[in-house]
Amino acid sequence: MICFKNIPLLLLSLLLACQRNAPKETLEPPAIPPGTPVTVTMVEISSMQEFTELNATATFLQKSVIKANANGYLRGGNIRLGQYVRAGQLLYTLQNKEASALGNLLEGVDTSFHPRSLIEIRSNHAGYVAQLDRQPGDYVQDGEQLAIINNVSSFAFVLDLPFELRQFLPQNRSVELILPDDSHLRATVSSALPMVDLVSQTQRFELKVPISAAGSTVPENLIARVLWIKTLRPKALSLPKAAVLTNEMQNEWWVMQLINDSTAVRVPIRKGLEAGERVEIVSPRFSPNDRILRSGNFGLDDTARVIVLKSN
Repeated sequence: MICFKNIPLLLLSLLLACQRNAPKETLEPPAIPPGTPVTVTMVEISSMQEFTELNATATFLQKSVIKANANGYLRGGNIRLGQYVRAGQLLYTLQNKEASALGNLLEGVDTSFHPRSLIEIRSNHAGYVAQLDRQPGDYVQDGEQLAIINNVSSFAFVLDLPFELRQFLPQNRSVELILPDDSHLRATVSSALPMVDLVSQTQRFELKVPISAAGSTVPENLIARVLWIKTLRPKALSLPKAAVLTNEMQNEWWVMQLINDSTAVRVPIRKGLEAGERVEIVSPRFSPNDRILRSGNFGLDDTARVIVLKSN
């Protein structure tokens, strides 16, 4: 006769027997999450420069005023506005009043008579005719202005430099001019006026350019941009901008550095100059063999697992 009180004990025994006879499952270690794909770069030691952009104006610093040297009539003019004239080139012929009257009287008697009292007026300098005040046939008086010639040898760009930037002059003996058509000219800092503008507190500097650019290539009053070196680091340690990370306030900067083939750690840095696509690293002083993450670094935590794809 079966005792119902023993049924639970029988069922428990059967369950224990099944567990003992069941094959044991193999326990696998927990899966390791895959790393973030990244690329790496190395630090570079090179010269870095920080520029300040200013404006300079093309001008002729010297202008020759052509004047009449006697009273009389202008009988000939060999120039036109904007023309390039050589030094010593004939500009005007001037006939005094008395010779003109005598010539008109004698021409009525002898048409072959040509008075020889013409006075030649020539250019003192090579340059461009910037202004014409008198034309042939005009009566002029001694000392009266006839024309203005821009002296081509005095052509330069004029730069009004803020006085606080004057300390950087020794490293700016040669500067680059960028014209409105994006063409470039090299200019040399030649001289400075020994005075400062009262209102703007700027000092005027003369930037000399090749004479061949005067007038034809570069007209007067053209405004060019000047790249003025503000800071120079001859041996700066730098990284690509993509390797340098910052917070929302942009008051902290760091890089992710590989400490082995699969782990990157966060390294705070102090940055310096920014030139083009590179950033100067002031501290810490990385070695040329240190590997810094260039891409895939954004949002990584400290001691992040990574997979290096390639090195730049």
